[in-house]
Amino acid sequence: MLNSSFIKALLVAALVWGGWSRYADRAVDAADGQLAPTDPQQVAIEAPEIIQKGRWTLTPRAHYVIIARVLGREQYRFDPLADLIPEDLALGWGPMSDNSVLKDIEISQSGRFYFWKLPEAAVIDRDAIAVHSANTHVIPDDSIVGKQLARLRVGQVVQLSGDLVDGTREDGRWIKSSLVRNDTGAGACEVLLVRNVELVP
Repeated sequence: MLNSSFIKALLVAALVWGGWSRYADRAVDAADGQLAPTDPQQVAIEAPEIIQKGRWTLTPRAHYVIIARVLGREQYRFDPLADLIPEDLALGWGPMSDNSVLKDIEISQSGRFYFWKLPEAAVIDRDAIAVHSANTHVIPDDSIVGKQLARLRVGQVVQLSGDLVDGTREDGRWIKSSLVRNDTGAGACEVLLVRNVELVP
């Protein structure tokens, strides 16, 4: 049996680890103004080379570069896509990277979706939110990129470069990337194989 001293030590370690995790993941205080003023850049891939990642076969659809403010991060360890996509990023650009717009918008993530709640007196309309933000399923190209993505914090501005991909798993499960910015709901998320991560000062 475990003695009480060992149990207490485990509890203390868990509390310390939990406190450090919350501190390391805390949101940053972003500057005012549009921090990511440009739209994502996308170029279609005409003859894609198939990529194998574990049990997944990925088909690149477009090269993609986005500079955006991190509006939310959600890690997934046990859902059906976690073996390929360990986290989602809610990303905003243009007006959705501006404190004056974001201050009244409630943002959350769960179940592989990004949600926002808009007050009646908001300075932005629903259509503008839809075309200037997205929930992005991020696939790290390698372990280095995975660590960089895991260290991102809400409020930071980041440039992500890679490919939008469709994927199929050997058991038949599949996922498709959105290729437009004005869609909403199921199927509207970008699925991004991230090859490079750069913080934007």
